[in-house]
Amino acid sequence: MSATMNVAVTRLRWQPRIGRQRGLIVACAVFLGLLLIVDLITPGPFTYFEFSFLSGGGAALALAAMGQTLVILSGGFDLSTGAVVSLVNVVLASVMSASVASQIGCFGAALVLGGLVGALNGFFVTVMRMQSIVVTLAVMFIAQGVTLLVMDKPGGTIAPEFANFFNGSAIPNWLPAPVVVILVAAGIWLSVKNTRFGVGLYAVGSDADAAYAAGVPVRMVVFAAYLLAGIFYGAAGVFVSAQTGAADPLIGRPLLLQVFTAVVLGGTRLGGGRGGAIGAVVGAYTLMIVVNVLLVLNVSAYFSSIVEGSILLLAVLVGSLNRQSPIAFYWRLLRTRLAARAVGALPSGHPRSVSILRLSACSAAQVSAKPKAGWFTRNKKALRMSLPAYAGFIVILTVSQLLFGSTLDSLGYYNALLVLSSFLTILALGQGAVILTGGLDLSVPWMIGFVAILTSGLIHGIGQVALWVIPLGLLIGIALGILNGVGIVLLGLPPIVMTLAMNGILQGIALLYCNGTPAGYASPEQRWFMTGRLLGLTPVVWFLFLFIAAATLLLGRTVFGRYIYAVGNSPLVARLSAVPVGLTLIGVYALSGFCSALVGILLSGFSGQASLGMGDEYLLPSIAVVVVGGTAITGGQGHYLGMLGGVLLLTALSTLLAGTMLPDAVRDIIFGLVVLGAVLALRERRT
Repeated sequence: MSATMNVAVTRLRWQPRIGRQRGLIVACAVFLGLLLIVDLITPGPFTYFEFSFLSGGGAALALAAMGQTLVILSGGFDLSTGAVVSLVNVVLASVMSASVASQIGCFGAALVLGGLVGALNGFFVTVMRMQSIVVTLAVMFIAQGVTLLVMDKPGGTIAPEFANFFNGSAIPNWLPAPVVVILVAAGIWLSVKNTRFGVGLYAVGSDADAAYAAGVPVRMVVFAAYLLAGIFYGAAGVFVSAQTGAADPLIGRPLLLQVFTAVVLGGTRLGGGRGGAIGAVVGAYTLMIVVNVLLVLNVSAYFSSIVEGSILLLAVLVGSLNRQSPIAFYWRLLRTRLAARAVGALPSGHPRSVSILRLSACSAAQVSAKPKAGWFTRNKKALRMSLPAYAGFIVILTVSQLLFGSTLDSLGYYNALLVLSSFLTILALGQGAVILTGGLDLSVPWMIGFVAILTSGLIHGIGQVALWVIPLGLLIGIALGILNGVGIVLLGLPPIVMTLAMNGILQGIALLYCNGTPAGYASPEQRWFMTGRLLGLTPVVWFLFLFIAAATLLLGRTVFGRYIYAVGNSPLVARLSAVPVGLTLIGVYALSGFCSALVGILLSGFSGQASLGMGDEYLLPSIAVVVVGGTAITGGQGHYLGMLGGVLLLTALSTLLAGTMLPDAVRDIIFGLVVLGAVLALRERRT
């Protein structure tokens, strides 16, 4: 009997541990299964060369994923990963010499540089109490700008001895050096995990309020997580530099999607509190093996981003499927509504519904009979948030007049300003509606690029074809936005994950469609619409006036607009108030998809054709104009006319910078600083 009890007690002790490590166990099983597949499809036995190639190829991603895991365990997100890797890469290639002292110093400098960026993120998140997504997005663009200032094109050199040290063999023909580095990093993680900081990290990620009540120094834990994450990013930059032997200022851009995919594949739960850096390492090498399998099967490299985005969505979905998941909730809700409708218990079929509607109508009439407050009184808060953007716009106009002259009294200047601002004016409606609900749409860049490449290829300069291709492009944008909304609402995927994965998938689809080289060009009517003249102004300017009026009415005077604000203030309260929260969220992402598609069509008309990456430069500005215009990044507060003020301010600022001798990279730095300043100022007002 005692032996049986001991076995039972042992099982009870191990079951929670196995449950906590289920994600890591599954990740290891998938990794081993893929290794077996690779061994089966490749001729010959698994050699040391293949082992060394595998360990070195995934080391940079593994280190970056370990850093991202620390941030995610604390309950945050870090979008600056790839930018830090690129910054470290260009700095090392710019300053490293052949001496041993220089190489050691560069290695230490890389870790310090990554740590400084991580500390900057941690400072704004913990001390300034700003959202991690917005902070790291702004820091990402600042780091990208600094990277381009250091080196605006591939170049520089990495000392061969430095590269051999990290890519060579620790024990010839037995142990590759990357394996040693990963083991050291894993040892650091395991030692940190068992400290008070490690315990606090899991506690904060599980429930920050409960952790604070239990005496955990929440701010210090979160700050340390971002600091250590930056150091890991610096180490990833070292490995990238050693592998390439040179610098590329854009080398870290594809890394962000890969890092999130590796973290989720490793069993870490987005939202914090469960997972670990060891799983991130396994996830990184699993992802690398998947890509290598595609290459062995002679699958186009353009599929890589599609596969990465799809794996990310599937991994998050599988990890979140349970009885409490949104899709289970909506399934139970649908069954309940169908059962209620069958017995006539829905309000629409209830005999008392007529009297209830009459009572509601009488109450509304009584409310409407009361004297309303004046317009300025009702919009006092919105004006206080929006007017600073217009004041800044006037300051920029004044500075432009002083520097260049013929600005304030030039109709051509205002016409050009409005044409250039038309893209952000349209994007502000879609991105602004998403932000008002508390979300963020990171699929904007390749939503723009994909629709532009598709429509330009179909139109091919023929105006008659454009009559049906342009509506098709807009419908595709709406459909893709609906997919974003469905993934967020029904599948319970975080907006940042769903839209980031969608962005990668659309990039791969666009590259496959055009085979890496966009073909076709806009119709003459499109070019006239963006560059011609109608009653003294460019035709798109007249369209812009109509769009602004429609957007203002949509957000401020329609039921859908009121639903958006209700969801942004509190989804729970909105749901209890009979607001269709799910449909509203799907609607705002469909609106964002429509706006992105429209911008893609207009951009191709403005430049005459589509190009790869044409939407990349609009991600941060589309968020910046919304925030600068007084919209709270947490949702529920803002006005479209304020967003319009942000558009005019940043467009005028870009025009001013274009007239100077400053590099284009300065714009990214300034935009990042403007976003941080605007969010900080708005946070202070709300407090």
